[in-house]
This record gives sequence, C-alpha cells and structure tokens, in this order.
Amino acid sequence: MVNAGDMNGSGNLMDFLDEPFPDVGTYGDFHTIDWLREKSRDTDRHRKITSKSKESIWEFIKSLLDAWSGWVVMLLIGLLAGTLAGVIDLAVDWMTDLKEGVCLSAFWYSHEQCCWTSNETTFDDRDKCPLWQKWSELLVNQSEGASAYILNYFLYIMWALSFAFLAVSLVRVFAPYACGSGIPEIKTILSGFIIRGYLGKWTLLIKTVTLVLVVSSGLSLGKEGPLVHVACCCGNFFSSLFSKYSKNEGKRREVLSAAAAAGVSVAFGAPIGGVLFSLEEVSYYFPLKTLWRSFFAALVAAFTLRSINPFGNSRLVLFYVEYHTPWYMAELFPFILLGVFGGLWGTLFIRCNIAWCRRRKTTRLGKYPVLEVIVVTAITAIIAYPNPYTRRSTSELISELFNDCGALESSQLCDYINDPNMTRPVDDIPDRPAGIGVYTAMWQLALALIFKIIITIFTFGMKIPSGLFIPSMAVGAMAGRMVGIGVEQLAYHHHDWIIFRNWCRPGADCVTPGLYAMVGAAACLGGVTRMTVSLVVIMFELTGGLEYIVPLMAAAVTSKWVADAFGKEGIYEAHIHLNGYPFLDAKDEFTHRTLATDVMRPRRGEPPLSVLTQDSMTVEDVETLIKETDYNGFPVVVSKDSERLIGFAQRRELILAIKNARQRQDGVVSNSIMYFTEDPPELPANSPHPLKLRRILNLSPFTVTDHTPMETVVDIFRKLGLRQCLVTRSGRLLGIITKKDVLRHMAQMANQDPESIMFN
Repeated sequence: MVNAGDMNGSGNLMDFLDEPFPDVGTYGDFHTIDWLREKSRDTDRHRKITSKSKESIWEFIKSLLDAWSGWVVMLLIGLLAGTLAGVIDLAVDWMTDLKEGVCLSAFWYSHEQCCWTSNETTFDDRDKCPLWQKWSELLVNQSEGASAYILNYFLYIMWALSFAFLAVSLVRVFAPYACGSGIPEIKTILSGFIIRGYLGKWTLLIKTVTLVLVVSSGLSLGKEGPLVHVACCCGNFFSSLFSKYSKNEGKRREVLSAAAAAGVSVAFGAPIGGVLFSLEEVSYYFPLKTLWRSFFAALVAAFTLRSINPFGNSRLVLFYVEYHTPWYMAELFPFILLGVFGGLWGTLFIRCNIAWCRRRKTTRLGKYPVLEVIVVTAITAIIAYPNPYTRRSTSELISELFNDCGALESSQLCDYINDPNMTRPVDDIPDRPAGIGVYTAMWQLALALIFKIIITIFTFGMKIPSGLFIPSMAVGAMAGRMVGIGVEQLAYHHHDWIIFRNWCRPGADCVTPGLYAMVGAAACLGGVTRMTVSLVVIMFELTGGLEYIVPLMAAAVTSKWVADAFGKEGIYEAHIHLNGYPFLDAKDEFTHRTLATDVMRPRRGEPPLSVLTQDSMTVEDVETLIKETDYNGFPVVVSKDSERLIGFAQRRELILAIKNARQRQDGVVSNSIMYFTEDPPELPANSPHPLKLRRILNLSPFTVTDHTPMETVVDIFRKLGLRQCLVTRSGRLLGIITKKDVLRHMAQMANQDPESIMFN
C-alpha cells in the first residue's frame, strides 16, 4: 500500500477541483436555492475583493466599481421600468379609444389628445370635436340613429376580439410565462425558487406588448400586477450584466425585490407605496440595504414616468383628486360597512376564482386557452358596450367615480338640481337634491357592479397578462360611490336627524361621494390581496388624499378582518398553492406538536437513506447512485457502518465535477476512488488516480436532532431559507427533511392534499 500523494503527478489530479469550474454553484430549473450557502459565497467574494483592493490602485478602483454596481443596477431598472410604463400607458390610451373612433389629423392620437389639438372644441362640447370621428361617421357618415349605433357596437366587439386574439396568440407561441398577473410567481422566486425563463428577455418583450393589447380590449383586468412582473424582468436582465448578481442567486433576489418596488411605483405613481408593497407583500428576504435601494429604484422609476407625462396632467396617476370638505366621525360607520363589503367580496372572489382555475387545470377547458379568451372577450364586449360605465376603460371609470362634483363637471353623476339663487364659491357647492341623471347613473352603476363582480372571476387567470388591482378597485369604487350618494341624499333630506344635526347644516357641503368611492376601492383591494399598510399608502399617494388616511385605514383593517374570518389566504397565496409552488409563507402559523422524526425520510418500511462515504466509493458507484435516484443531494458519512456525518454534496455539482474531471484530467476512470477528506486515502500501488472532491462538499450542513419539535424546524426553514436539513442523533445520521417534506407535512396537518406540492 502506498500513499496516493506520492504517485507521480497525482498532486495535480487531486487538487484541480480547488479551482472553480463552469456552472458550479448553479441550480437546476424548478429547484430551491440554498440561502445560507449563497450568503456564505457572497461573504467570501467580498472578503477577497477587500483584501485585493490593498494591493494596487486598479484593484482598489475595481472594489469601488463593485460597491457601486448595486446603485447602477437600480438606476437602470428605474429608467427602463419608468419608460416601459409610460409607453404602455400612452399605447393603452390610444388603443382603447381606437375601438370607438379615430383622429383624422393624426391617427395615433387618442380622443383626448385629438381634441386638445383642435381649435374648434368648445368647453360645453369638450368631448366632441370635428377632428375625432366615430367609426359610423367615418364609414357611413352617420353619428346618430340605430344603424350608426349597431355599426359602432359591431366594430367595438371586433376590435376587442382582434386585440385579445393577438395577445393570447403571442403569449402562447413566444412566451407562455407572460400570462397571468406574475405576482404569485414573483413571490415564489423571491422565496428562493428557480423558474428559468420566467424573467427572461422574451417574457419581458411579449408581456409588455400583450399587456397593451389585453387592457385595450376592454377585458376586466388591470396592468398594475403585470407591471411588477415587467419591472422584475428588467431587474433580472440588468443583474445578469454584473457578475456580483448573475453568479449569486441570493444577491439577485435583492435586486428583484427592489425591482418589484419600482414596478408598483410606476403602476400607481406611488414610490413609497411600492417600497412598502415589496416589503409587505412580495419579498422573502429584505435587508436594510435592499430597503434603501428599493427606495432609489422606485424614485428613479417615478421620476422617469413623470418626465414622460403619459396622462398629460403633470401627475403620476390618472386618479388624482382634491376634495374640499373634511370627513366627520359619523361617517366612520358607512366607511366600516364598505370595509365589510370589501372583505366579503374578497372572500367570494378568491373562492370562486380558485374553483374556476382548478376546473380549468383539471378538465378539457385548459386545452383551449385561445377559445376561452375569445369567448370571455366576446361576452365582455357584448355586455359592456350598452352601459357607459363598463364601455370606457376601467381606469377612466375609477377616475370619474373618485371625482368630486365641481361646477365644471359634465358627468351624469353630477346631475344635481341646482338652486338658482346659489352664490357660493365654485369649490364649495352645498349638498343638493339628486337630478334624473344621478338616478340613471345609480342603476347603471348597480348593473355595472354586478357585471364586474361576475366577469372578473372568469377573467383573472386566463392565458393572457391579467392584473387584479384595477378591477378590484373598480368594484369597490362603484359600491362606494352608490353608498356615498345615498348618505349625501339622506343628509340633505333629513338634516334634522340626530346623526346629521351636529355637522350637516342646511346649505352646507357635508358629504363627498367621491371619498366613499376611494374608501370602497381600498376596502375591496384589501379584501382580495390582504394588504394593509402598503394599501393605505398606495391609496393616498394615488389620490393625493392625505387628509383621509383614517377612513382608508378603517376600511382596510375591517376588510382584512372580515376576509381573514373566512380564510387566511389572499389571492396570490391561493394561486401559489393552486400551482403547487414550494412557498413557505411567513404568515402561516404551525401549532401542531409533531417532531422531526415524524417528518424525516426514510420512514419505517422505506429503503435506507442514499449516502456517499468519505473515501471508499468509486466514480462508477457515485454515477450509478445518481442514475438510480432523483435526489438533489447526498449526505456524506465516514462509512456506512458508523454513519457519522461529514457534510453534504449537491447532485448537480457531483455530476459537473465528475464530467469536468473526465474531460480535463488523464487517469480519472470509472474505478477511481472519490474522496472528500483533506488527505488522500492509502491505495494499492497499481490503483487508478483518485478524485478529490472536497471543494464541492458543504462541511457545515444544517442539522437538527430527531426530537426537535416541527414548530422549530418550520421556523428554521422559513427564517434561514433552507433547502434541506439533516436529522442526527449523537452525530449519527438518521434521515433528511427537505422543504417539500415540510410543506407536505403542513398541508397534511391542515387536512389538505400533501401531493399538491409538486416541485422540489
């Protein structure tokens, strides 16, 4: 027997893996990253850069560039996300109006832009200008009458169908991952899951284009959720340009958290709300450094959008409102009622939508995504056109519902009976009796509300980009505006009632119906998503209604309480569970009294755990083990008899190491001994060169004892982002618990199907 180190040239062979080789440390598709390992690798990289920076000026400059790369990435994300959002807003505005008519002076102008440029537009007829023609005027030279209405109706449906068909075809052919909201998958990716291509360049391009098409088609969906996906695609693209982020999945997720904040910033014109949304709703790991960078990315994105000025009002949003009367304590009661409505709507929507999506996945319906989109678009367009509140874009509808009725408003909702003797300032119009227009608007809004509630259930989750924020806000805004008008008329006709007597004198401007619409919108959005803090901040940034934070808070908290009473899951968590993603929600509580030994594998009656020994297995043995099993890694023990734990080796890195060794070194054959120790084992003189793989061995895998409560194990997995955890007793290996095992156990304890967790 001779020491392998004495063999001629073998020192080289044993140590070649001490140098990095391609793809080591990367993960396969649909696998979970090891947060602890990524953190450790980044610390090592940072330590190396710091020590090298003292060697020369060039190394010092490189260390500065490395430190600033994070801020550069944030700047680039903000610029691109803001630009894309501005382009999407302008394109949606034009294509939505294209369904009804065209601008003769420049076909790329929307209705509003067309009338801005016209010198013949009067204030009274500001929505009508000679340069803008409806399709019936252009084609048959008729603007009124049954034939003109039918032609406009038909072309409205045809435009909607063509937009929707083009969108679903592009998604299906070029980027299947561009469908849906994207937020459930972003949450899962940020928790450490790998979905290759989900944030790719094709997904970014197709999602941007199809988002314009589907919103313009008039479907009951919004662009806000998909804009978060678009911003995260921008973040993924720019992080791939810097090795600091491209080679470390943990660091990449810090960039994606900030990108999500930039996405909400441009979606709502709410930079602070965006940062809070990322923190409260989507991020899994959010250190203080990421908070600052998210703030910077959201700021740059908002600034870029403001520079483009897509709405032409020098604001970041379409919904900016200014109310001229304060709210009163007695109004908290209707605000809380709107919160209850929001919670009930959220529960109804989640249950019905998940039931429909499950049916889509498990029946033949899922095989015809194009047909489904066409049918839903046709139904939406046919029912939406006759009602002026469903015909227009949902953003314009919300904007009108939020508006206060000033002297210059021409909306039906502001058709009150004026007192001819009124001589008051324009901004302080007293409460007045409702005219015929208001009553007409009320029943039209009631029909629109029922339609929106039903159609949104079937629209969200189709194979097209579809956001949920705007439809949810529209449902709440319609309900809120109706409640607001009801309270306003009650206060006008019964101002002597005790609840109105103290604060609503005759001739005073007491109730603002637009405020009720705003509160209702917040309540319904909160009921569906279960957001609270970020929701309130987004709503007051969205509307500029800083004075109305308390009503918004009351409605948001009430809607969350009511919705939580029926089920803790928001819509995004429900879709994560429906898709079987391995997402360990920090909000879930585990209170069952089980132990690690109850969950670990192998269980009784199962074959023993597949392990590697530190210095007695050949390359062929390891290759056979890899071929016969599909495990993501293998514990390494001293020997199969002692089962003393040494470390843990990842499957992917074993495959890459053996492949590289065979390609780059002579003498490595199938019966070469593989060893994970510092010193080589003693081998017979004629044996082939051994292969040293200590570099790929994790020498400090996370371990728990077999009597550790599962409550503690779940907490460890959640807070440390573990991929797997080894179970030992007195240093001897007993079994392994993976993230999937934890999720299946939690599902089992909650009387759910444990097999619904599909991925590793």
